[in-house]
Amino acid sequence: MKVDAYEKFFMWGVGVVLVAFFASTAIAAFGSAIHPPSHVETIDPTKIFTDARFRPTGVSVDPQGRVHARIVGMTFAWMPNEMTLPAETPVTFHITALDVVHGFQIVRTNGQSMAIPGYIAQFTTRFDAGEYLVVCNEYCGVGHHQMAAKMHVVPKDVWQAPPMSASTGASPVARNAGQGGDHGRH
Repeated sequence: MKVDAYEKFFMWGVGVVLVAFFASTAIAAFGSAIHPPSHVETIDPTKIFTDARFRPTGVSVDPQGRVHARIVGMTFAWMPNEMTLPAETPVTFHITALDVVHGFQIVRTNGQSMAIPGYIAQFTTRFDAGEYLVVCNEYCGVGHHQMAAKMHVVPKDVWQAPPMSASTGASPVARNAGQGGDHGRH
């Protein structure tokens, strides 16, 4: 069978593109530890603030010493709206929404997830020291452009872990969430 030179060129080209695609996906997944958020957990959106998993919102350290950030998206605000985290430390984010779909994006990082009412998204990432802007990248209404929060990432030796909570076994930062307090900044 005779195959035209142009057909050979395109067959080899398609093969090279497929190999490059699968190789880059494997390198990102295994070499750089970049994975899509895929933790499937549900929550009743009407009971977020009484659910033990989000009481309180903000930064906490579990008994094994792992850092967690619990964040709730609601119409035009993230709760907490400011957090302080340690640099060069894995931080696991647990994110949900109270009302509509929001897009949680930490600008200049690989931290991004959808905040969907009824579901808890989870991802773990690390940060270099600095200030980071958190925005909503999913249109959620007329005040969408104002939906932002701040993350202060400080060197590990400067960061102070929140005090332990006897009721949850974790250390809360924002006990006064939703009551006009500092929402997790310490």
